[in-house]
Amino acid sequence: MIVITAPTGQIGGQVLDILLDDAPAHGEELRVIVRDPARLPAHVRERVDVVTGSHADAEVVDRAFAAADAVFWLVPPDRRAPSLDSAYVGFTQAAAKAFTAHRVGHVVGVSALGRGTPVADRAGLVTASLAMDDLIASTGVAYRALANPSFMDNVLRQVASIRDDGVFTDTLDPDHAAPQAATRDIARAAADLLLDRSWTGTGEVPVLGPEDLSPTDMARIMSDVLGRPVRYERRSLDDFRAALVAHGTGEAFADGYVDMMRAKNEGLDNGVPRTPSAASPTTFRAWCEEVLAPAARA
Repeated sequence: MIVITAPTGQIGGQVLDILLDDAPAHGEELRVIVRDPARLPAHVRERVDVVTGSHADAEVVDRAFAAADAVFWLVPPDRRAPSLDSAYVGFTQAAAKAFTAHRVGHVVGVSALGRGTPVADRAGLVTASLAMDDLIASTGVAYRALANPSFMDNVLRQVASIRDDGVFTDTLDPDHAAPQAATRDIARAAADLLLDRSWTGTGEVPVLGPEDLSPTDMARIMSDVLGRPVRYERRSLDDFRAALVAHGTGEAFADGYVDMMRAKNEGLDNGVPRTPSAASPTTFRAWCEEVLAPAARA
């Protein structure tokens, strides 16, 4: 039995889709934890065991982890959380106890790059995510943290600006090159670990994409693929924070985002060498052709 959390989210939904295709050949049953089962398509609900509720809730995870062999763990962002500790470690505490109580063998979690870098302890959301990893590892479960950089898919949040104005923004130095990963590659890495549980102990699995890119590089590639000029505009961290707050993000999470972006500009995502096993396959150009361009046309 494999349990999938956040099955209607960007990464969790892709993990579920992959496992629906691949799990039967491995003799695996699937269970999901979801707040609103109606958000799952009917054909999916027919093929999985559904536990309704939040995976922060002790009673929910107690039911969900009964007879579970493996768990895909993803903490959904809580922009109104009173603190980053409560948003990550606090959210995970009930699950950590349930991992032990139900003797769950393997857990795969969505986390971040940065462990061991000089800025890891002041990287906001990433620092909190790494603390969550430590909590899960302390239970004794076999654990793999997917250590991710920024997502290519985050560019979709700016598809209207890219399409209509030829502009995309970020807070990074225009020439700061760093890894970028497609969420579909992260989901594939998670599914592979959940299906082949020959691994033991705790560790990180970097998902780095095939190349480092700067915002300037990304603008050039988007221009090529979309057939129109796209330029990068750097925004200040103060402006970035103000925009987050204006859209309803709480003070703690806004500060966490700002600290994370500052740390990324200081090399947070650049500390892991790209090995063949860490170099996930989707290039930014391929992602633009297959995901961004159709979204822009729509």
